[in-house]
Amino acid sequence: MPAPGENLRINPDRLWDSIHEMAEIGPGIAGGSNRQTVTDDDAKGRALFQKWCEDAGMSMGVDTMGNMFMTRPGTDPDALPVYVGSHLDTQPTGGRYDGVLGVLAGLELVRTLNDLGIETRHPIVVTNWTNEEGARFAPAMLGSGVFAGMHTQDYAYARTDPEGKAFGDELKRIGWVGDEEVGARKMHAYFEYHIEQGPILEAEDKQIGVVTHGQGLWWLEFTLTGKEAHTGSTPMHMRVNAGLAMSRIVEMVQAVAMEEQPGAVGGVGQMFFSPNSRNVLPGKVVFTVDIRTPSQDKLDRMRAKIEAEAATICEALGVGCAVEAVGHFDPVTFDPELVGRVRQAAVDLGYSHMDIISGAGHDACWTARLAPSTMIMCPCVDGLSHNEAEDISKEWATAGADVLLRAVLETAEIVG
Repeated sequence: MPAPGENLRINPDRLWDSIHEMAEIGPGIAGGSNRQTVTDDDAKGRALFQKWCEDAGMSMGVDTMGNMFMTRPGTDPDALPVYVGSHLDTQPTGGRYDGVLGVLAGLELVRTLNDLGIETRHPIVVTNWTNEEGARFAPAMLGSGVFAGMHTQDYAYARTDPEGKAFGDELKRIGWVGDEEVGARKMHAYFEYHIEQGPILEAEDKQIGVVTHGQGLWWLEFTLTGKEAHTGSTPMHMRVNAGLAMSRIVEMVQAVAMEEQPGAVGGVGQMFFSPNSRNVLPGKVVFTVDIRTPSQDKLDRMRAKIEAEAATICEALGVGCAVEAVGHFDPVTFDPELVGRVRQAAVDLGYSHMDIISGAGHDACWTARLAPSTMIMCPCVDGLSHNEAEDISKEWATAGADVLLRAVLETAEIVG
């Protein structure tokens, strides 16, 4: 006789339809999504998720960071919940699956248990974390970061977007400031299902990524101060060119990352020139360096070298240089027991799989500080993410959700 839950599978059509119905809220301009955190569209997406969860018999809790917790009760009132989640917010030109897959796979898990009348000893809580992306308000993983005690709520509320709007004010404006104290909840375990956001699984023809570690990260925001001057009439040797300093730092970041191969990355994804005029040398340049590696030693070494060499570059050009760390987390080792359950679920269900390190930051990186945590990944086409062309197959989505279902049930303990 198979063990209870051994042959359970989710409803692929229902999961797929839910993903694409959510994508109708905050649509992008090229088939993707623009549902940035604490916008009106974020509020609409939250309301739809709330409705679906309440229709599935779950009750809602919301904390003062807007993190949503949808609970399916367990049979043991003293058992800590098993949490399953990710995020519904997107990049400005994001895809339909980044984050959304993990939240709605958690909902589908509960719907499947309801269909089959299965009870668990531990409650199951499906979570939507606020501002995972960090696109509008840096740093990323802000809601889970406050939950895990990595940031204060005052710090989070004071974060501003490029228009100067404060996160706390915008959260209040859209009506999603809850009444729960952030971080008061306790977890038995946490699972997060996500697209890989990289090319490895597809290249290796694997359906499931068993995530063993998460890369550490630093986001270093540089502010370079030069002197605004006419590009045509200012002699080359008399310029204080913040743009030139920036270009040399960008090249240097590339070199530093290459020196730490394998297993390290670095680059610049955001920059602002002021006054940003075609015939004026910039008086100020602000840009963010993103460095990542699963090795703590490499991460520390890369940051120190980048900051030291940037200072040298700027000094030689007479350019002022200030650096602020606007995002950080150390490398993460996910819970070996939960990782083992994910791996065994893939084996038992007949899905091809491989161990993988998460290249991106996720809310699980913060929950791992509080409770046993792990992640499951599915492939994405060409490894493309944070792009409206982001794509996955229905079969890939289903495989990961099936593995999630089995691993969560083993952890939440089927009753009967």
